[in-house]
Amino acid sequence: MATDSDRVVADPVRYGQPAGRWVLLATVLGSGLAFIDSTVVNIALPRIGTDFNAGAAALQWTVNGYTLSLASLILLGGSLGDRFGRRRIFVLGVVWFAVASLFCGLAPNEEVLVAARVLQGIGGALLTPGALAILGASFHPDDRARAIGAWSGLGGIAGALGPFLGGWLVEAASWRLVFLINVPLAALVAVVALRHVPESRDPDAPDRLDLVGVLTGAAGLAGLTYGFTAWPTSGPTSPTVLVTLAVGVAGMIGFVVAERRSPHPMLPLGVFAVRAFSAVNLVTFVVYAALGGVFFLVVLNLQVVSGFSPLAAGTAMLPVTVLMLLLSARAGALGQRIGPRIPMTVGPVACAGALVLLAGVGSGTTYLTGVLPAVLLLGLGLSLTVAPLTATALGSVDERHAGIASGVNNAVARAAGLLAVAVLPLAAGIGAGSLTDPTDLAPVYRVAMLICAGLLLAGAVIALLGIPSRLPTQRKEGPLINAADSRGRCNTVVSR
Repeated sequence: MATDSDRVVADPVRYGQPAGRWVLLATVLGSGLAFIDSTVVNIALPRIGTDFNAGAAALQWTVNGYTLSLASLILLGGSLGDRFGRRRIFVLGVVWFAVASLFCGLAPNEEVLVAARVLQGIGGALLTPGALAILGASFHPDDRARAIGAWSGLGGIAGALGPFLGGWLVEAASWRLVFLINVPLAALVAVVALRHVPESRDPDAPDRLDLVGVLTGAAGLAGLTYGFTAWPTSGPTSPTVLVTLAVGVAGMIGFVVAERRSPHPMLPLGVFAVRAFSAVNLVTFVVYAALGGVFFLVVLNLQVVSGFSPLAAGTAMLPVTVLMLLLSARAGALGQRIGPRIPMTVGPVACAGALVLLAGVGSGTTYLTGVLPAVLLLGLGLSLTVAPLTATALGSVDERHAGIASGVNNAVARAAGLLAVAVLPLAAGIGAGSLTDPTDLAPVYRVAMLICAGLLLAGAVIALLGIPSRLPTQRKEGPLINAADSRGRCNTVVSR
C-alpha cells in the first residue's frame, strides 16, 4: 500500500515488470496525444486557411479554441481525478479527445473546426493532469522517480517525432489526418488503461468542486481572448470588442475574489505569499507568452513567406527539442549547484537574441544560414531556462504543496500562450490582413518577433531582480495553506 494518503492502490506496480510497462505505455501515449496535437496543428494552419478561405481570426481561434478550454479547465481536471478516480477521468478525457478529434477531421467549415477544437481542449484538460498523477499513484515508491523520468523522456521523443508526422501528413495527404490519426491512438490508450492501469483517488478530496472559480476563470480568459482577436477587424470602439473585454476583466477579477473566499479553492492564493513563487510565475507568464507567439508564427511564416514545405517547416524547430532533451538535466543540475537566478537570467537573454535573428527570416531565406543558427541559440536558451524555472516553481514552496505549485505554473504558462496568440497579431499591426498572405504576414511577423524578444528580456530582468540566488531547503510542513486545500489540486508536471 502506498503510504501517501492521496495514493490508494492496493498493489503498487514495479518499473521492471509488465504491469509497470503497461501503465507507462498508457500515460505516455495519453499525454502525448494532447501535447503533440497542440504543436502539429500549427503546421497545418496554412492549408486550413486555404481550404476554408479563413481569415486571421479563424486561424487564431483554431489554435486558441483548444488552448482556452485546456487552460481554463486543467486544474479542474486534476480535482475531478482526485475525487472520482484518476483512471476513470483519464479514460473519459481520452475518449472525449478522440471524439472531438473526429469532429475536427470531418469539419466542413472553420466554425465547426473551432468548436471541435474547444471540445478537444476539454478532453485534454481531463486527460493531461491524470497522466503523471497515475504514475505517482500506481508505482511503488522506490520506482516512482524512475517511472516519471521515463515518462518525461519518452514524452520528449514523442514531441520530437510529432512535427515529422504532422508535416508528412499535411504534405502527403491532408491536414485532416492530423486530427483523424488521434482516433485509433486514443482507442489504444483507452483499452490499455482500462485493462492495465489501477484505479486511485484521494480519500481526502473536498466534497465540493470550485465551480465558481472554474466559471469565472473561463469567462475571464474567453472574454479577453475574443476581444483581442476581434479587435483588428472590428476596431477598438466596436461594441463586441468593448463588451467582451469588459467581460474578460470582470471574469478575472471575479476569479480572484472567488478563490479568496472559497473554502476549497482551485487556486489557493496563499501560495503567492512566497516571493520566489510569485516571481517565477511572472517570469513564466512573459517567457511563455513569447514562446506562444514564436511557435504560432515561425512555422506559419516559414511556409507562407519563405516557401518551405509543411514537412520542412514542421521540422525546422526540431533542434530546440533535441537540445532540451540533451541539456535540460544538466541545466537543472547547474541551477541546483549555482542557484536558479543566473540560468533564468542568461537563458531568456539568449532566447531574445535568437528571436532577433528569426525576425530576419523572410522570402528566400535558407534553413542552414537563415534559420538554424537562431533555432540552435533558442534551444540553448530554453535549455538554460526551463529546468531551473520548473525547479524554482516547485522548490519555492513547502514539499506538500508541490502539486499546487506544478498546476499553477502550468496553468500560467498555458494562459500566457493563449493570450499571446490573441494579442500579438493585433500588437504587430495585422489589421484586416491575412495570415496566409505573404504580403500581410511578413511585416507582422517581424514586429511580432521583436515584441517577443522584448518579453524575454523583461523575463530576464524579473528573474534577476525577483529570483533568489538560492532556494531554501524544502520543509515537509509549513503554514502556507491548510492541508485540506493542498491535496491533489493538480499533482502533475504537464508538457507544455
